[in-house]
Amino acid sequence: MNDERMNATVTYGLLAAWALHDLEELATGPRWVRENVPALRERFPQVPERAWRVVETVDEREFTAAVGVMGLIVGAASVAGHRTGGRSAFYQGAVDGFGLHGLVHLAQAAAVRGYTPGSVTSPLIVVPFALWARGRLRRAGVLRPARARDAVAGLAVAAGATAVAHLVARRISGTR
Repeated sequence: MNDERMNATVTYGLLAAWALHDLEELATGPRWVRENVPALRERFPQVPERAWRVVETVDEREFTAAVGVMGLIVGAASVAGHRTGGRSAFYQGAVDGFGLHGLVHLAQAAAVRGYTPGSVTSPLIVVPFALWARGRLRRAGVLRPARARDAVAGLAVAAGATAVAHLVARRISGTR
């Protein structure tokens, strides 16, 4: 498979897996935050009050817009992966960041000892897709070596993309 173009299932599969995962977040996120932040605030007093206020200010319109912006980013990564036969650093970083972000969802669910938005699809779709895609990239001979600093960078890029998505969403939705 070294000389073949990477299968669209692997490259565009990132966008499909992300969309399924974010459907869960869209369906549950804003309501879950409204219902659970007061108890979480008491349970985790070490979290700065400013962080709780930021979380509480995200309404459904902003959240939906942010998901749309992130979809554009993930879509661009999928296109880059397809055009380069899976070799794109942007695509591979997105696959890694997607998988690692799934682990963050699982850690959040463990920390609150219950459901958090994204925690159902993370072990069923997010993490398995990332591992499967990495395996396909490895078999194709195009997977970049995994290093701890790349994992940290992938999480930082995912966090940055999330922040940018919410900044753009606030402009689009008119929220403050």
